[in-house]
This record gives sequence, C-alpha cells and structure tokens, in this order.
Amino acid sequence: MIKVKIQYLFLLFLLTLLTNAQTKQTGVQQFLASPGLKHASVGICVKDFTGKTIVSHNADKSYTPASILKVVTTATALEVLGGEYKYKTTLSKDKGQSNRLLIHGYGDPTLGTEFLDNTPNAFLSQWTSAIKQNFDSAKSLDIMVIDDYFGYDGVSHRWIYQDIGNYYASGTYGISVYDNTYKLYFNTMRQDTCPVILRTEPVVNLSFQNTLTLNTSGQDNGYIHGEPFSTTRLLTGNIPTGRSSFSIKGDIPNPGLYLGEVLANRLMDNGFSIGRAETSYDMYFNQMYVKNKKSFTGDVFYTHLSFPLKDIIKDTNVRSNNHYAEHLIRTVGRTKDIDIYSSALDKGIEITNELWKARGLDTDALMMFDGSGLSPANAVSPAFMCDLLVYMQAKSSNAKTFFESLPEAGKNGTVSNRLKGTKLAGKISMKSGSIYGVQCFTGYYIDGEKKYTFTIMVNKFTGPRSQVVRAIDQLLLSLF
Repeated sequence: MIKVKIQYLFLLFLLTLLTNAQTKQTGVQQFLASPGLKHASVGICVKDFTGKTIVSHNADKSYTPASILKVVTTATALEVLGGEYKYKTTLSKDKGQSNRLLIHGYGDPTLGTEFLDNTPNAFLSQWTSAIKQNFDSAKSLDIMVIDDYFGYDGVSHRWIYQDIGNYYASGTYGISVYDNTYKLYFNTMRQDTCPVILRTEPVVNLSFQNTLTLNTSGQDNGYIHGEPFSTTRLLTGNIPTGRSSFSIKGDIPNPGLYLGEVLANRLMDNGFSIGRAETSYDMYFNQMYVKNKKSFTGDVFYTHLSFPLKDIIKDTNVRSNNHYAEHLIRTVGRTKDIDIYSSALDKGIEITNELWKARGLDTDALMMFDGSGLSPANAVSPAFMCDLLVYMQAKSSNAKTFFESLPEAGKNGTVSNRLKGTKLAGKISMKSGSIYGVQCFTGYYIDGEKKYTFTIMVNKFTGPRSQVVRAIDQLLLSLF
C-alpha cells in the first residue's frame, strides 16, 4: 500500500511538472503571436539559480539590449570597484604658480547632482570655504580645471545624431557637474511663431537655432542637437502649445569649463579677484604626440568624495541613468590603464569581457559600444544576461547590493507601472530597456524558495510600444 502511494505521488509530481512546462510553453507561443511581433526578433530565457534552463526561445541569439545593458555595466563595476568605492575630486595649490587653483577630477558623476538626496550647490559652499583658507583673496586667482582623466572623447562613436546634445546623451569627462544637464525653457502661447526661448537653468552660454514647432497632443517631442564642446545647438521636433513655461533638457557641452566659471563667480561674490578660468583641454591636445609630457602638480588641501558606488549603481538601474552608467564603464577602464591618452571606454569594455569570460560566462554574444545601452549597435543574448544574473546572486560577494539596485516592478523606477495588482507584485525586480524598435526586460523572480532569472528581448516590433509591454506582462504572468 505504501509503495502504491509513493508511486502515485511520484506520478502526480511528474504530471505537475509537465503541466507547468506546457503552461509556460503555451504562454511563450501566445506571446509570440501578439500583435506587433509578426516581424520582430524575439529572445526569451528563464533560468533557475543553479543555471538550469527553464524556458528558452532563441536565447543564444544576440539582440539590441537598450538600457538592460546597464545591468552588465553595474555588475561589472561592483565586481571591479566594490560597493564602497568613492570618486574623488581634489583642490590643490599649483606648485608652479602660487596663485593658481587646480581642480583635478577623477570621473565623479555625482558632483552637484540633483539625485541621491543631494543638495546640488552644497559643494560650492564647501569648496569656497576651503579655498578662502588657502588663498589670499587680495591677490588675483587663476583656476585650472583638470578634466582629462577620461580624455576628451566623451561620447560613443556609435551613438546616433538625434541623441547627441540631449541630456540623456551627455559627454563623459574627468569633471562632470549638475549631471551635465541644463533645462531650456519656452513660452508656447503664441501660434504665429516658433516656441519662444525664455532662459536656461542653470545659465549656460549657448546659441540656439530654433526649428521647433507646436503640437496639441501635449507630448514632448523636442530634441536638442549639438557636438561636444560646441556652443551651438539645433532645436528640432515639436513641443506642446499653450504653455507659459515648458522645458526640455540638453547637455552641458563643456562641463569642466562650466564648473570653473561657476566657481569663479562664487569666489568673486566672496571677495576674490579672478584672472583666468580654463581647463586642461588645450594642454592635452598640444601634448598628444610629445614624448615627455608635462603635468600639473599641486599640494592638495581639500578632497571632495562622491556618494558610494552602491548608491550610484542603484540610481543607475532604478532611473536608468545614462550619465552615471557612462562614468562607470570608463572608471572600470581606468583601473587597467591610467594613461589619459588611452580610451577609457574601450578599456572598460575590454575589462568587462575579460571579467565575465574568466567567471565562466560565454561572452561571444556580448558586443558593447557604451555602458548605458544608448547605442543601437550594442548586442547581447538573453542567455548571457541570465547567466550574469545567476552569477550575481549565486556566486558574487556583491549579491545583496546588486539585487537591491534593481527597481521593483509596480513600485519604482522605470518599471513602476508594470505588474501592479497582479500575483507577481513584490516578487519581480527587473531592469527595462527601450530605444526605437526595442523593448527588453531582465531581472529576478523570487517567491520563497522559487528563484529564477529571466530576460525577454524584443527587437524591431511594429505597433504601439504599450501593446508590446502589456504582452510582456502577460508572458511573465504565464511563466511564474
């Protein structure tokens, strides 16, 4: 009798497994038949925390990941730098010129940030106080901003024209300030002209060629285009009519120089006479092919420290912060090669590939051209993403920090509206990724002892993005 009962329970167990597998496969097939996916390329992968594949559809193919690539960047930064790593920016007296202040940046993306519970201008007061203690305000003071830590190739060569000049595609340098972002305000009340430019906040010395038009949809379809270090910007697209004040955001094209000018103004308000405020830009290029290069040397009297890396990584993933991600990948690069004339971005990508290959992952499907996922040339497979996620929970000493960096579906970040009020609420932590024709999600499902990673990648869909996203929600509900 006992033997019969055991056999019955075993058969019931097998039947349950088979039913679950069939349900998952049915969910995948229903998803693939969704409107808008007829011409799309789709990859799906689900694995448990042992690395066993639970669901797979074209999981080894490479797809454009958009912002889920930040999962790779942030995981790499954690593994290489550690969660307590802090960026530094130093103030020093130039040993070769006693009346010159040297500001040396080492890639801190959080200086003056509006995020991370930071007060943007607090650092200016702290710096001014330290400078007043170390320089005579009766003498003219020069300011040299050394912002060459990552060189001056601040954007990926694979970014598209439409993006460069907008806040989400700002340049990445040794000095960044105020998220390298300004707001451009318009009055759109008049119908007989283009939107009227009111001001920038903060004040940035730029000239704008304005070709913007007005729409009645209420949508922000305005773009700011311009090259790094150029003070000329082209405005295209359309923004809502009938607004006395409406803003779009652009990138500060030369953040190092802008920081020098802002600090100079603050010091003049405090009784200083300022001579020149400049950056190391000219010196960098003048010495590019010189064998014996000169460098600035100074006595450091103040060191500004950033928020810890674990906080930066969390904001990177929760808000999908391109600015932070691009600094992270270049910082990783500088751990291998401190030569400011080497590409910090290329070195960061090289280290990323080496790191995960050394940890047993197949990196053949990983093709990176930035750290944020903004380039449509980036590619990765769902299987690689799942393997990385498995590693970060099953083997990494940074497991807790990494997991907590991912936004919770239905609660916060770019997935705050996903899966609300469903059985998966509170059980899914995932990163989203979207650029034109691309919608991806990757993350974890955890419910007690049920622990899985998943990655869903859709490229070249047609129809509304919202339709595709809802279909992905239904797929997740069928899988877990």
